[in-house]
Amino acid sequence: MSLAKFEIFSTVVELGSLTKAGETLGLTQSAVSHAIASLESDWGFSILNRGRSGIHLTSNGERILKYIREILKWNEEMVQEIANINGLEIGTVRIGTISSVSIHWLPEIMKKFNEYHPSIEIKLMEGDYDDVEHWISNGLVDFGFVSLPTSQHFEVIPLKKDRLLCILSDEHPFSEQNKISFEMIKEEPLIKSKKGSDNDLIRILKENNVTPNIKYELIDDQAIISMVGNGMGISILPEMVLHRVPTNVRILKLEGENYRTIGIAATSFKTLAPATKKFIEYLKSWLIEPTRFNTI
Repeated sequence: MSLAKFEIFSTVVELGSLTKAGETLGLTQSAVSHAIASLESDWGFSILNRGRSGIHLTSNGERILKYIREILKWNEEMVQEIANINGLEIGTVRIGTISSVSIHWLPEIMKKFNEYHPSIEIKLMEGDYDDVEHWISNGLVDFGFVSLPTSQHFEVIPLKKDRLLCILSDEHPFSEQNKISFEMIKEEPLIKSKKGSDNDLIRILKENNVTPNIKYELIDDQAIISMVGNGMGISILPEMVLHRVPTNVRILKLEGENYRTIGIAATSFKTLAPATKKFIEYLKSWLIEPTRFNTI
């Protein structure tokens, strides 16, 4: 069975489009369609439904996909191991990431890593915590950045603690306080991140017996900060996100020790390809340096 066809099938599912898969792989749409039809003919059942709403896996295609991705993963690892034996460095590292890590950590880490390992390609997929965990489980990424503990049974490596802080308008009655208690915010209108990015907030509110008065849920952290600055409510965000807040926004400590622990997770670190292991070792060594978070 052709690995090239497996790669086409996996890419079509990942991108949800024959055309986009062809563009990514440097193939015509006709060649992509032919590869999918060939697999369906070989196996004796349909693996994709094609309709006006796009491309969707059939139930049989869904059952097969996990094996396809596992085969492609092991093939990539074999190719890298052969190159490693021959003293070469090649490979692709696929990383699931969250926006704060993409902004504050990865640009410098990737730049420096590429200087030492120019033949290793790094691909990023950015989403929320739930997205990253889903991508790890389904083999779309080799490992991903998550907030610990995860909801899945992954192997994890803790990296950094990131404080959770309260932000409010400089015109808010609490703006002159040095610290905010959870009792003070119980009735305050709360602006929070959308579900999937709010795990840490939900956790600390639950730990402190607070039922939040949620006013808005937004995807973008900067949108939350802007809403807070305009007096639409308060919010609780990780310190990494609060590196450049407007002058009309106050950042205050919360009572107690409240933080998120950023780590990386994988189904197994032992079975990762050489290039991925090399990147993780570089990542860990880089993060041993003193914290780069702002302090208050």
